[in-house]
Amino acid sequence: MGAVPITTGAHPKAQWPGVHEWFGTYEPFPEEFPALFDVKPSPKMGVVEDVQTTGFGYASIKHQGGGVNFVGNNQGWYKRYVHVVYGLGYIVTREENEDNKYKELSIKRASSLKFSMRATKETIHANVVNRATTAGYTGGDGQVLASASHPIDGGTYSNLLSPAADISEAAIEDLGIMVMTAVNNEGIPIPLMMLSLHIHPNDWYEANRILKSVLQNDTANNAVNVLKSTNALPNGIHVNHYFTDTDAFGVKTNCPDGLNSFTRRAIEFTKDNEFTSENAMAKATERYVCGWTDPKGFYFSPGA
Repeated sequence: MGAVPITTGAHPKAQWPGVHEWFGTYEPFPEEFPALFDVKPSPKMGVVEDVQTTGFGYASIKHQGGGVNFVGNNQGWYKRYVHVVYGLGYIVTREENEDNKYKELSIKRASSLKFSMRATKETIHANVVNRATTAGYTGGDGQVLASASHPIDGGTYSNLLSPAADISEAAIEDLGIMVMTAVNNEGIPIPLMMLSLHIHPNDWYEANRILKSVLQNDTANNAVNVLKSTNALPNGIHVNHYFTDTDAFGVKTNCPDGLNSFTRRAIEFTKDNEFTSENAMAKATERYVCGWTDPKGFYFSPGA
């Protein structure tokens, strides 16, 4: 039998063999990271750099005949995103092809490959939260994502619930107060608001009881559930199956440049033959990067 016919360079919008046939391979979850990250187009360069610039403080009184006070703004810290290529492949041997197993095996392995590539991307993104308080995983301001010591002019601010608490109505409200009282680098209040709640699967049922009860959850109080009645989290509850801490949770905000995801090259599936072994080889690659620029994009509790 001759060489296995291979089409090279297949663009993925991913022309995965047997995309609707899983043959014993679990179908992946729907994409979860876009609910947590702002997915942005990537510029045509290997890195993305976000540079912080300081704003202006409060205006001062202009006295009659006097001049307006002119001030400058300065460059602050910057965040660099470096795109990374992730890839994985599989082989169908010449002998498997000769035994008429090429189509069946290729479909199975392509399904497994798709599953692995999806799980990899979700894990890379979820690790931003998994490492939110882990020393060494710092952002542009020199602090970890969730810190009580993010620097601003003349002081610091916190996006970390203290004391840490498991998910509850009170804990979510405390995060909401932190969000609503946020200030910019010059200490001026900003219109920050919560958008969505992000949880481990262990908290799915409790989160729904908290946010969807008409009255306060698990109390005898005849009091309104403010989180529900004010639609405090308009984008709802989002489970992330790749969070590793079972009692940690956080809220995404409307911060314009918080958690970011850049895809430099969408997933590609390509195939070819290897001359020496006569194996049919297939691979998938994707190039992307994720992280955060402004920590005010995510407020976090590591759980009690």
